[in-house]
This record gives sequence, C-alpha cells and structure tokens, in this order.
Amino acid sequence: MKGSFKAARLAIALVALVAIAVTVAVTASARSGKTHSSFVLGVSNTLVGNGWREEMICAVKAQAVASGVVSKVIVADRNGGPAEQAADIRNLISAGANAIIINPSSSTALNSVIAQAAAKGVKVVSVDQRVTAPQAHNVTNDQVAYGRLGAEWLFKKLGGKGNVVEMRGIAGVPADTDRHTGFQQALKKYPGIKVVKQTFTGWQFAPGGKQILDILNSGVKVDGVWTSGIDYTVVNAFKTAGKPYVPVVGADNNQFLKQLMTVKGFSGVAVTNPATIGGAGAGVAIKLLQGKTVQSWVKLTPQVWDNGTAAGKAFIKANYSSSRPPTYSARLQIKPWTTYTTQQLFSCKGP
Repeated sequence: MKGSFKAARLAIALVALVAIAVTVAVTASARSGKTHSSFVLGVSNTLVGNGWREEMICAVKAQAVASGVVSKVIVADRNGGPAEQAADIRNLISAGANAIIINPSSSTALNSVIAQAAAKGVKVVSVDQRVTAPQAHNVTNDQVAYGRLGAEWLFKKLGGKGNVVEMRGIAGVPADTDRHTGFQQALKKYPGIKVVKQTFTGWQFAPGGKQILDILNSGVKVDGVWTSGIDYTVVNAFKTAGKPYVPVVGADNNQFLKQLMTVKGFSGVAVTNPATIGGAGAGVAIKLLQGKTVQSWVKLTPQVWDNGTAAGKAFIKANYSSSRPPTYSARLQIKPWTTYTTQQLFSCKGP
C-alpha cells in the first residue's frame, strides 16, 4: 500500500514536470515565432512604375514565402516624398507589421517615424538606400562606389578628355546623392573631362531617353554618357538621332545587357545594382524578428561588366535572359540573405 502511494506521488510529480516543460516550450515558441507563420512584413515604396522597384517588391514577397515564418506581406506603394512615406509607415505599424522594409525617400527625414516604429517593437530595414536612424538596419549597394566605378571607366575610356552627360536619378534622395558623390570623386582625377549637361531622370526610362535625345538634337557635342541606371533608352536615342554611339555607363538591366552583347560598335559597362536587395532586406528583417544578431549595415560591392573584355562579356552573357522584362535587374539571388526559388521570385506572390 505504501509502495502504491509512493508510485502515485511519483506519477503526479512527473505529470507536473511535463506540464511545466510544455508551458516553457510553448512560451519560447510564441516569443521566437519560429514554429508557425506568424510574422507580418510591411513594405514602403515611393516610386511606382519603375521595373527595378517592382522586382524589389517581388523579392520581398519571394523571401517571405521561402522563409515559412511570414503570414502576410502588406505593400504601401505610391509615388511620394518623405511626408507620404512617413504616413505609409505609420499605417503599416497600425496594420500590425512586425517589420517594415523601406526604400527611403530621404536619409534623414524618416528618422522620427522610424523611432516611433522601434518604440512599438517594429523592426525597420532600409534597402537600396541608407537611412541614418540608429534604430534601423541598412541593406544597400555601395552607392558611392556605384557612381565612382562607372565614372572612372568612362573617363578612362575617353582618354581623360571629352564632353560627358551625367544623367542622375531623383534629386535629394540618398542613392542619387551618394552616386553623384562617387561621380564627383572620379571627376576630380580627370580635369580634362567636362560635364556639358546634367539631368534628373526620376529613374524613369522614357523620360531619360527623351532627355538625351533632346541633348543630341540640340547640337551639343557628347563624347560619353554616365547614367544612374536609366540606360537602354539612352542607347536607343543615339540610333533615333542618327548619331554615332558613344560609351555609356548603365546598370545590370536586362535590355541594356542585350545591347552590350548585340549592338555593333557600342562600348559600355553595366555596374551592378541588384533589385533583389529587397529580398535581402526581408531576410535581414526575418532574422531580427527571430532574435538573431545582424550587422547594422549590409553593404554590397558593385561589379563592373565591361563589354570590351572577355570577363565582362562572360558576366553579361551569363546574366542576360531573353524571357525577362527589359528593366529586370540581372542578379536574382543575394547570398546568404535570399533563399527563394526563381519561380517564387518571378511569380511575385507573397503569403
């Protein structure tokens, strides 16, 4: 009888221990969010109708699906500046976003709303362009290097002398400022180079093509063109104007890669600037939500693909695809941050 009583007490104790263990496990699981699709990601984009930005958003959605821990992606997508973007970020916070991936319209003007998000426990990851808010993580291309590397190639190609056109992006936004800084760094080394025209394309292909066409038709002598990624319409403009091709610096946009391979007598370089930086930003955001430590600034180093070298030709050929849209950025993965499949990226469907 005494033995039975002891056995019963032991059984009760074991049940209690199991219950405690289950409670601890459930609590830990709830905090980590690793066992089910519980995270909500927000995306704030302020440039609509740009294929690069569209691919960026698709990469966020693809990485959300691939992670298996994101239940929803909410996209705030419209043309606007810091005021509109701050309002969108507040709306994403109210909508229950656990982390927000932003392509910022300003490096500093969003600091206040980013601080508000952080105070509510919302992670903020800025992609493509850097913000200075201490609470945010940044995942960007090295945009100063982007401007400098392309400009150095162009100025060397011209033998250090000639008239060039600098075709920028959107005035005042971080990437444009950084790329112009890099351009200026290169320009200081080549006193024989003269910038005869400077334009702001708004990172829109049709306006960029019209701008260079107007310049060519005006009679201004142009020996080379540096672009902030609005490239293939610039090349087209020379053909439309009936002018000989000059060296052009562009990005790794699909149609520009095709031109680098196929346009006879054309010299150019693609400076890489992957739109899938959005997926890398989502990867960083998810790691942060899982309690993992991530460096505050993930910075990619641009590559220069020169169609006049064997190595450059090989990169261009390997990254061009006849099935992708003209504005699609070539680099589909950014390891180790992206883990989606090509199908997930191209389907552009979030959870």
